[in-house]
Amino acid sequence: MDRRVICNAEVAEIELSVPENHRHLRTTLRLAGGDELVLQEATVAALVRGYVAIKTHPVRQKVRLVGCELEEDRRKQGFASWQLLEEG
Repeated sequence: MDRRVICNAEVAEIELSVPENHRHLRTTLRLAGGDELVLQEATVAALVRGYVAIKTHPVRQKVRLVGCELEEDRRKQGFASWQLLEEG
């Protein structure tokens, strides 16, 4: 697996929008080299949850969110079966 750190100077543009005929937000990061990363709303929401959990906590330094498939009886109504949940 390759690892790439995207620094702020590499980001040419970030666009957040709800695509036509969709209900959920999409976030597109357009990089200076021409690559695009498109994140679904649930992914961005998970990133924000993790970010806020660390930035607002006096000593917390890490949050790990792990993807898992939830049965219908274990998830909120209307939520997708695939969730990014905090480990532990």
